[in-house]
Amino acid sequence: MTLERGHFYHNGSVRTSWFVSTSLRVIDSRQRFIALIIGVLVASSGGLILASAETTLSKFPGLLLLLPGAIALRGNIFGSMGSRLGTAAHMGTFGLSYRVESVLLQNLLASGSLSLISSAVLAILAKGTASAFGLSSAMTLADFMVISVIGGILSSVFLAFITIILSVGAVKNEWDLDNVVAPLVTTTGDLLTVPSLILASYLAGRSGFTNSLALLIACISVIVLILSFKTSHDRFRRIFRQSIPVLGFAVVLDLIAGFVVEKRLKDLLEVEAILVLLPAFMGIAGALGGILSSRLSTQFHLGLDDASPVPSRSSLRGAADLSALAIPIFIFSGLIAHLISLVADQSTPGLAKLVLVSVIAGSIVTLFVCVVAYYTTMGSFRFGLDPDTYGIPVVTSSLDLVGAFTIILAMVLTGVI
Repeated sequence: MTLERGHFYHNGSVRTSWFVSTSLRVIDSRQRFIALIIGVLVASSGGLILASAETTLSKFPGLLLLLPGAIALRGNIFGSMGSRLGTAAHMGTFGLSYRVESVLLQNLLASGSLSLISSAVLAILAKGTASAFGLSSAMTLADFMVISVIGGILSSVFLAFITIILSVGAVKNEWDLDNVVAPLVTTTGDLLTVPSLILASYLAGRSGFTNSLALLIACISVIVLILSFKTSHDRFRRIFRQSIPVLGFAVVLDLIAGFVVEKRLKDLLEVEAILVLLPAFMGIAGALGGILSSRLSTQFHLGLDDASPVPSRSSLRGAADLSALAIPIFIFSGLIAHLISLVADQSTPGLAKLVLVSVIAGSIVTLFVCVVAYYTTMGSFRFGLDPDTYGIPVVTSSLDLVGAFTIILAMVLTGVI
């Protein structure tokens, strides 16, 4: 058999292009489907925690403003890390080494620094947004800073460990990192971030203690920012410098999404099943974008696709495969959200309406996923930037914004609100 264009695994075996071989497309779809199903279950657990936190949400008005940004930052930072490790594995440069100059450790250091800095920036911008629109008279800047950064650090520690485990496990078992790491890291971030923010909120609202802690966090953030820009480690410095602008852009999009959700807090608390669905919906939408973005990045790096402004037939086929996978996943998301709500005694509009909300919003978002994932990844690659660093943050944060609007739109169309 003649191989049309080779794709080399870390162990040297050859795989035909993802877009060419039908049998390998089936394997890819199976891996993605399993990863996304696990992701739905994990993220829905985070949604249950959110729906059960009515007292905390009422005590700290503006907390929902942080939520999309905090969730997205974890997925953006560690999803991008997983994507970079996936590309390194495909190119044969990934290995389990904890030397300072290793691909793994420099990615870890860069991701940790980015998590701290971006969480602090998110807090400042969230407070500015809350003040400008009168959303959060109860929460001070110190409250925002403590909740955002402490919650971000808690979830980042666990997510970094999970990203390493998934990456190493995928390499050893010859799974495709692009299919496994992006969706599982994104949705695990949903589960970890929600309780982390709730836990961090116990350190807020304590006047002098909270103010002192916020000041300490701000000082540490400035020091880490300076050291990260001046580090002698090239890979670390490159990742950090390229990530800061795109994460800043992503934070702005997520704050708009948070504003939309916060303004509908009363409606959401009356239909708690939507709060259960919300993290899973956002996570799956981001995971779909992450899968496509990661895979396109790998293909462009290896020269298996030409990154042209007009998508090739193979790129369109890949987007179609992903779209076909999306609908059953969104149906499953609605089903799980309904079942969890029933078991946990949370209010629900009924199975049919909840599934319909998920499918309507999911269909709109999936179309958006394919367009944004392709052109963001293609554009960054053509401009000489790392698509692994740019693709996932732009895709997931754009989806948070579109997802927030489409969820509300679907709720109105189905008569839920």
